[in-house]
Amino acid sequence: MAESTKVIVVGGGYAGVVAANRLTQRDDVAVTLINPRPAFVERIRLHQLVTGSDDALVDYQRILAPRIRLVVDTATRIDAAGRHVTLASGGTLDYDYLIYAVGSGSAAPSVPGAAEHAYPISTFEQAQRLRPVVDAAPSSAALTVVGGGSTGIETASELAEQGRKVTLVCGRVFGAYLHPRARRAVAERLTGLGVTVLEGAGTTVTGVTRAAVLLADGRELPSAVTIWTAGFGVPDLAARSGLSTDALGRLRTDETLTSLDDVRIVAAGDSAAPSDLPVRMSCQSAMQIGPQAADTVLSRIAGKRPADFNVGLFGQCISLGRRAGVVQYAKKDDSVTRVYLLGGKPMAMLKEGVCKSTVWQMTHEARKPGSLNLWFKDPGRRAALRVKAGGTPAARRA
Repeated sequence: MAESTKVIVVGGGYAGVVAANRLTQRDDVAVTLINPRPAFVERIRLHQLVTGSDDALVDYQRILAPRIRLVVDTATRIDAAGRHVTLASGGTLDYDYLIYAVGSGSAAPSVPGAAEHAYPISTFEQAQRLRPVVDAAPSSAALTVVGGGSTGIETASELAEQGRKVTLVCGRVFGAYLHPRARRAVAERLTGLGVTVLEGAGTTVTGVTRAAVLLADGRELPSAVTIWTAGFGVPDLAARSGLSTDALGRLRTDETLTSLDDVRIVAAGDSAAPSDLPVRMSCQSAMQIGPQAADTVLSRIAGKRPADFNVGLFGQCISLGRRAGVVQYAKKDDSVTRVYLLGGKPMAMLKEGVCKSTVWQMTHEARKPGSLNLWFKDPGRRAALRVKAGGTPAARRA
C-alpha cells in the first residue's frame, strides 16, 4: 500500500481552512492543520466581539473535513531542507508539502505610547482583551478609534450604536478605499450615529497616553479607551525560517503561489506575495486564494503543471452598526467605481449574509472538497505582470 503524501497547512484562518478541505479530494493525502487556537476565528466579526453582539468563533468540527488532523499549537520555524515544522510545544511535524497561510495581524505601532496605551483588535485575543475594558468604562467616557479604514469604521459604528461617545481619528483620509461619493455618505451616517469623525493632515496621531490621544495639529483628545485599527502586518515565521519575503514579511512566490525558495512550499491568503504584486488583504481574497493554493499542491502530487492563480475582487462591504451598512463596488482589479449602496436594515442584512456565507462555503468545501470555485478573474493582473517584467509575461515554475 502506497504511503500517504503528508501536507501541513500552517494557519487555520479563511485561506488555510478552505485549502485544507480542498486537499482531501485525494484519499492518499494526509492533511494536518496547525493553528494556535482550538476554534476558528471570524476575523470579520472581531468588532462585534468587542461590543458583545457576537463571539466571533466557529467550531472547527463544523467547517473542517473529518479526516483533517487539527494540531492546536504554534509553528515557530519551518525547516525547508529537512521538511519539518517546529512547534512551540517543542515537537516537530514532517511534511511532503506545506501551505503557508499564517494570515495577518496588527502592525506594531511606531507612535509613542500606542503600544502601551492603545488596544489593537486584529486578533481574537486582542479583541477579547479589549471587551472588558470597554464594558468597565463609564457610558459617558470618551472612546477613540484610531484608523479610518473598514475596521475603524465598523468598530466606531458598533460602539456609537450602543450609545458610546466615540471619536474616529482617521489621519488624512476617512475611508480611503471608498469612492469620494461613498465616503461622504458614510461619514454623514457615522455623524448621525453620534461619531465625531476627524480627518485631514492635522489628525495624524503623534502620541497616545493613558488618558489622551495627541494629534499633529497640537490637539489633545481626552480618551478613556483608545482602540488602534491603523495598519496590518504579517507574522515573521517565513523570515525567521530563512525564506524569501517582501518588505512587509509576506512569503514571496511565483504565480502558482509556490515559494521562490522551495517548490514544496505554497502560500495562501494575506501572507502571500505572488510576483511581488500581492492581492489586497481580505477575507474576500483569502477565500479565493486558499482553494488555488491547494490546487497547486494537488497538481504537483499528480505530476502536473500547476495553473497560475487569479483573483478578482468585487469591492468592500462595511457594516455601520447592526442596523445599517454600505457596499462599495469595484472593478475586478480592485479599483473602486462610483457605484455604492448605503442603507439601513437591508444593507445590514446583506453584510450579515456575507459573513455567514464564508462559513457556509468552508462547510460546503469540507463536505464536498473541490466544489468551491467561486473566484473571479482579474484580466488586469496579467497586464501588470507584463509591465513589471518589462513587457515579457512572468515565468512560472514547472
